[in-house]
Amino acid sequence: MEPRIGIIGLGLVGGALSARLRDTGRGVVGHDISPQQEKLFRTMGGEVRPSAAAVASECGLMVLSLPTLAVSKSVVQELLPHLRPGSIIVDTTTGAPEETSELEALLAPAGVGYIEALIGGSSSLVRTGEAIAMCGGEEAVFQRCADLLRACFGQVFYLGSCGAGSRMKLILNLVLGLNRAVLAEGLAFAGACGIEPSRALEILRASPAYSRAMDTKGARMVERDFEPEARLSQHLKDVRIILSLGARSGARLPLSTLHRRLLEDAEAAGYGAADNSAIICAFSNGKGRQ
Repeated sequence: MEPRIGIIGLGLVGGALSARLRDTGRGVVGHDISPQQEKLFRTMGGEVRPSAAAVASECGLMVLSLPTLAVSKSVVQELLPHLRPGSIIVDTTTGAPEETSELEALLAPAGVGYIEALIGGSSSLVRTGEAIAMCGGEEAVFQRCADLLRACFGQVFYLGSCGAGSRMKLILNLVLGLNRAVLAEGLAFAGACGIEPSRALEILRASPAYSRAMDTKGARMVERDFEPEARLSQHLKDVRIILSLGARSGARLPLSTLHRRLLEDAEAAGYGAADNSAIICAFSNGKGRQ
C-alpha cells in the first residue's frame, strides 16, 4: 500500500492536486484554515487533520499549496518540530526565487528535503493531469519524489538548484498572462467595432493569431463566466513579483508594467476573487461587475 501524502492548503490548486493524488492510488491527509475547504476535501475522499503539525506527524512527504511563500514559511516553522529526518516537503506556492532558497536552508539542518514544484496550468488542468511542474532543489531529493510528480503532472521539468523552478514559473506566468490580456483587448475591441465577440473568437482561433488562451479563457470572457479556476488577484501578485525580479535582473518589462496596471484596475472594480478571464473587465468603459 502506498504511503499517505500530506497536503497543507486545500483551495483551488490544493484541492485539485489532492484529487489527482488519490487517482494515483495514494491516500491523502490534509489541513486548511478554512472549514469549508476541509469539508469539501472530506466529501472528495480526503482525511482531514486538525492542524498542519498533525499532518506532518504521520506523513513523510508533504505538499504545500498556499497563497504566498510568506505563508509557506510560517507553516514550515510550525511543522519543523514534527518533521522526521528524511521527510520531504514539495512546495507548489509561487513566489520570489530567493524565498524558496531560504525555505530549503531552513529545513536542511533538520535533515528535511525541500523541492519547489511550480505548477503551469489552472486547477482544472491539475485535476486532469494536463498541468506541468517546474522543479528546483537538490537533485537527489527531487529523484526521491520524481515518480510521484510524474504521476500527477503531464510533464515534469527539473531545472536545477532551488529558485530555478520559481524563476521559470514567473517566465511562464508573464507570457501566459499577457496572452490573456491581449485576447481580452482583442475581444473588447471587436465588440466596440460592432463585431460579435463570439464570432471574433471563432475566427481568431482559426487564424495565425491563435493561442491556447483562446481555448481556456475565450468563451469565458465572451460569456462573462468568471467562476474561478485561478484568481485574478493571485496573478496580480505574481506580476508584481515578476517586475521586482526584473528590476533586480536588469530586464526591461514594459508590457508587464502595463499588465500590472490593467490587473489593478480589474481588482479595484471588484474582480480580484474572480477568474483570470475577468481581465477583460479592465477594457470595459464602465466599472464594477457586469
